[in-house]
Amino acid sequence: MASAVEQLAKNANWGAFSKATELKKRIMFALGALLVYRLGTYIPVPGIDPAVWESIYSQKGGGILDMFNMFSGGALQRMTIFALNIMPYISASIIMQLASAMSPKLEALKKEGESGRTKINQYTRYLTVILASIQAYGLAVGLEGMQSSMGSAVIDPGFFFRASTVITIVGGTVFLMWLGEQITQRGIGNGISLIIFAGIVAGLPRAFGAVLELGRQGQFNAIELIGLFVMVVAVIAFIVFMERAQRRVIVQYPKRQVGNQMAAAQQNHIPLKLNTSGVIPPIFASSLLLLPLTIVNFTGASASGGVFSQVVAALQHGQPLYMVLYGSLIVFFAFFYTAIVFNPQENAEMLRKYGGFVPGIRPGAHTADYLDTVLTRITLIGALYLVLICLLPEFMIAQYSIPFYFGGTSLLIAVSVTMDTVAQIHSHLIAHQYEGLIKKTKLKGTRDIGRR
Repeated sequence: MASAVEQLAKNANWGAFSKATELKKRIMFALGALLVYRLGTYIPVPGIDPAVWESIYSQKGGGILDMFNMFSGGALQRMTIFALNIMPYISASIIMQLASAMSPKLEALKKEGESGRTKINQYTRYLTVILASIQAYGLAVGLEGMQSSMGSAVIDPGFFFRASTVITIVGGTVFLMWLGEQITQRGIGNGISLIIFAGIVAGLPRAFGAVLELGRQGQFNAIELIGLFVMVVAVIAFIVFMERAQRRVIVQYPKRQVGNQMAAAQQNHIPLKLNTSGVIPPIFASSLLLLPLTIVNFTGASASGGVFSQVVAALQHGQPLYMVLYGSLIVFFAFFYTAIVFNPQENAEMLRKYGGFVPGIRPGAHTADYLDTVLTRITLIGALYLVLICLLPEFMIAQYSIPFYFGGTSLLIAVSVTMDTVAQIHSHLIAHQYEGLIKKTKLKGTRDIGRR
């Protein structure tokens, strides 16, 4: 009986999807835009010797380079026009969020509604161009100084190369920013998240192949290989469970006069996500820890020995110092970003303004303290969950040299974006079904009037 009901539900969903022409157009537009993005990750930057750069990257790869290369879908390793991907835009968005929380002017602008958000988005775009220009120029200068046994990475270094590289890479970043906004408006899901998601998913086949190659070389047997894939599935299921988990704070609204009628008392809830900060803490923590290691790899300072080289060696993947610092930074950024996103005082004031209250808690400052206490406790659980997800792959990398794509950050992004996109598809399907019911109701009402 249960299986029959599930089959009927699937058939109903498929029937609704087949009739939702607007949704199908949105999905096709998003897929087409992502295809354009993937094609762009293979268009090289002018003036680069691909063979020499591949040799240099294989020597200096690791650390933050692998993380950025993962986000760019391999564009950095191929040194293409999308080498920076959408990361400058994400950095600009985070900076604007932090500035909005600290600057009274930006905070007031944020509360102005649609016009204020439009201005903040415009400031974010300007900041994206500035950050992308700085990073692109630094990348161009760094490329000019890179040498290998095959020669220089740049065919003809100089001002023209730097200018063309900055214009090309900044143009690629701005194009991706525009493409992401178009996907959000005309496609399905969040465009920026889908671009990062596409870059991560594009590298999964190679990562699976690398793991199978390690098994073929005898680094682990068939049972351990099966256990590894079972663990990956279990981690994904755990991420889904934790990302959907929330603490519901019950809120009651008393009876009130609405016009000439008395509205009954209502009960609602405030959903507090267990992981409010999302994937921001792992990204920030990884960048902060691996930046010194990347600089040393490029400058060759690790070969000079001394205390600095010992510290860098202790910050390698799988080392105890790296794991302790990594976990601590994740916890710090989880609390820091959650404090910016959710303000207990503002929510308590909003409840008091509309007559709502938490049962057993006095409105105002007491409600703010209560929300702050609840948020602190669930944020601690969410931070420990992020630490577990992100440090488990570190042990696997240190033990079995598993590719970086199986890291916690990549799994978090892939699972979160998939859940968000599926939820939006379901919302569009429900909206389409409601539109169909409304049309049928209007048509029936018209026929009834005609009969009368």
